[in-house]
Amino acid sequence: MTFITAPTPPTELQAALSRLTKKHCSRSFWTTHHPACRGLRTASMLPTSSSSAWASAACCHGTSLSLPRSTGYSNSATAPAQPRGRSLRTRTSWVKNIIHVKPAYLDTNYFESYLAVASTVPSILCLVVNFLLVNRVPLRVRVLASLTVMLSIFVMMTVLVKVDTSSWTRSFFALTIICMAILSGTSTIFSSSVFGMTGSFPMRNSQALISGGAMGGTISAVASLVDLAASSDVTDSALAFFLTADVFLALCIGLYLLLPRLDYARYYMKPVWPAVFSGEEQPPQDSPNPSSGAPRSSDSSTPPLRPILKKTAGLGFCIIYLFFITSIIFPAISTNIESLGKGSGSPWTTKFFVPLTTFLLYNFADLCGRQITAWIQVPGPRSKVLPGLVLLRTCLVPLFMLCNYQPRVHLQVVVFQSDVYPVLFTSLLGLSNGYLSTLALIYGPKIVPRELAEATGVVMTFYLCLGLMLGSACSALIVHLI
Repeated sequence: MTFITAPTPPTELQAALSRLTKKHCSRSFWTTHHPACRGLRTASMLPTSSSSAWASAACCHGTSLSLPRSTGYSNSATAPAQPRGRSLRTRTSWVKNIIHVKPAYLDTNYFESYLAVASTVPSILCLVVNFLLVNRVPLRVRVLASLTVMLSIFVMMTVLVKVDTSSWTRSFFALTIICMAILSGTSTIFSSSVFGMTGSFPMRNSQALISGGAMGGTISAVASLVDLAASSDVTDSALAFFLTADVFLALCIGLYLLLPRLDYARYYMKPVWPAVFSGEEQPPQDSPNPSSGAPRSSDSSTPPLRPILKKTAGLGFCIIYLFFITSIIFPAISTNIESLGKGSGSPWTTKFFVPLTTFLLYNFADLCGRQITAWIQVPGPRSKVLPGLVLLRTCLVPLFMLCNYQPRVHLQVVVFQSDVYPVLFTSLLGLSNGYLSTLALIYGPKIVPRELAEATGVVMTFYLCLGLMLGSACSALIVHLI
């Protein structure tokens, strides 16, 4: 007697295993299709495309972060009406170019002080507010809202370039201060939010964002030189600079709206799968357990500040001191160093000396230093060499003071009797600032648990602003000592 055994239908698990075997699927297929794993990311799911597009977008965002501020520095230095012997750290091009008649009741020193307060105080306050809103307001809302406000203010200022404000200077001065405060605050929210977002990406993306900031300064310096050589109308120059800023801000809005279409961006914006790490996505070395990389919960509480400050204390000191030294020298001291051949009457030693040796050279050296970190990332975040190199930059302050700074009141000796020395010192200042600051900034979000990466990016931006503020305040004292 022959028995025929009918095949029993496979169970759901057996069917799934059979499909996996036939397709020779990797773990990425299982994690993508299993209902319990949807929305989570693992190392094997790393996209291989769109990374260059995202890096370009990050670089463009970085350029837009620094272009308005850099334009203010370089265009102020090249303005025909620019008086010598004053610090340029807070002067902006649009104030110099739009106000045709400065109010008689305003002393120049007080005028700059008002601008300093209007730019510094809102930055610090908005950094605190942005940190509190990290888990309460979506990143998309913060970035797009700040970009929209910045673009609106710049469009308004572009229109006002051709308006004669001589009949209402007092009201226009108040409008200037208000616009300055709004721009400073919204720019800080935008920059800290974007840098916090890139903290969840591989370090090369944070490096692209920071390099874009230096590129903005270089573009502005080149544009100022071209304007200085070819243009004689200050109003037309201001209009060109404002239109450039308008275009870059509009481009940033468009690029940010395109981010969800990039697989690379979507991958790193998804919740983190805590069990698998690979390559650039190594968990923090001091993570207590894998659960520290768990996806961010829906809790809208404020991110814990104490563990962030504890883990980033060393890097925070490096960032603060780096920008403290840089702000003391640039642009307060470096812009007042004159060529020893100024008496020859050559335009290269008079008209173009400061724009070339200060703004263009510094920004280009800063860009090179930041770009080097794309290939070389030493010393590491816990190395004692990093703070040592940061402290070594202190010697740059007396080196610049002993160049041909003019006017000199207390320190009459000029040690470096050649124009080669300020060129060399400015190159060292920019190169060291770009390389060391980029290392410290990109290390910060990588030494904390991933769910704190965005908040840590905001804290690193706070360190940067604090260093700039302290350096700007001390630069006035250094100038008086000379």
